[in-house]
Amino acid sequence: MPSHSHLVPPRDRKGNRTGFTTGSNATAAAKAATIALLTGEFPAAVSITLPIGGHAAMTPLETELTDDYAYCCMVKDAGDDPDVTHGALICAKVSRKDLAGIDLDGGIGVGRVTLPGIGLPVGDPAINPVPRQQIRENVTAAISESGADPETTGLHVEISVPEGEEISRKTLNSRLGIMGGISILGTTGKVFAYSTASWRASVIQAVEVAAHNHPDAIVLTTGGRSERYGMHHLPELPDVAFVQLSVFTGAGFETCARMGVKRAVFVGMMGKMIKTAQGHMQTHVAGNQVDFEFLAEVCKSVDADERLIEAVRGGNTGRHFLELCQSQGDMRPVHKVTEMALEQLVAFVAKHGRDDMVIETILVDFNTPEIFARSLHTPENNSDTIEIDAPLMDRLAADPENSYDGDEDGRYITGE
Repeated sequence: MPSHSHLVPPRDRKGNRTGFTTGSNATAAAKAATIALLTGEFPAAVSITLPIGGHAAMTPLETELTDDYAYCCMVKDAGDDPDVTHGALICAKVSRKDLAGIDLDGGIGVGRVTLPGIGLPVGDPAINPVPRQQIRENVTAAISESGADPETTGLHVEISVPEGEEISRKTLNSRLGIMGGISILGTTGKVFAYSTASWRASVIQAVEVAAHNHPDAIVLTTGGRSERYGMHHLPELPDVAFVQLSVFTGAGFETCARMGVKRAVFVGMMGKMIKTAQGHMQTHVAGNQVDFEFLAEVCKSVDADERLIEAVRGGNTGRHFLELCQSQGDMRPVHKVTEMALEQLVAFVAKHGRDDMVIETILVDFNTPEIFARSLHTPENNSDTIEIDAPLMDRLAADPENSYDGDEDGRYITGE
């Protein structure tokens, strides 16, 4: 836990208190430091504009002012969201430069982009487009508020996160090719408790990076164990080709379609495979439940024994369904479910303009890499020229006010 977490209200697991993004905190720190550098005094608090609209007031926690620079830190308050940066210091160092304009860079604890495909140039600090714009706009406002001329003033702004490298180990940054620290994020400027929009966006970004770096094949898994098992069975693929979807199967496959992926492999365990076979492309734990009447009909379709059909009808979980089939020595229903999941995925990507994608479904065990079933779709037509869409980061930057449309409370999805 970041060392300054005691300075912000504790997280209420059942609460809905809104917080502010690392982008907003970086913006507030940069604005306060700019005012101090230009006026010789730090403000008691600063008001910043938010990408979603409205304002936020923040109070500097740590400050330093010399003849050469001003340094300010804000403590990140993520509200009731289980955000790993809650309580972290987000800092900005502002210094003068000869040429007019605002230069923005990342310092200690802000990651660097090492792989293409995320929407930022390789070598750049991992400060997303919306926070970049937010920082520049508010620093420009601070110049004016301090009585200086934005047209002739030159400033260098360096964002840093003292504990950023340590915090980044709890994120997916390394899988996205962002090394050495966290990303400065925030499409809206606010953190909404248990938001699924940001969770879903992280999955989409991971698929985009994978697609950019290995478009011939991507493996979409439902979690950590299924990813390890997928790597076991597909050792020829690089780590960047593997993405954990969590519950966002549809978002992952839609992104594969958008990004020109030629082959997508879905690796999952019984419960997620069943829900996919039922056509659920967002596989809630607390929502889309396993339908045992559906599974009983699957058993009927393969002429399973009546005893198995009745046992399945009274089943408890997806794993229980698998165990019932194993105990009866009849794995045909399991194979059928895997085939039906494949059919649903093929139809889904076709709706998104891709009837030329090779898709495979692989059903693995819960505790070992054993494969229980495997189905493959190889299309008759194969296109060499596929139009690739803009990265999610660019699309969100173009419309930040609507970036949380369709958002859900993640506690409903996960069952927390």
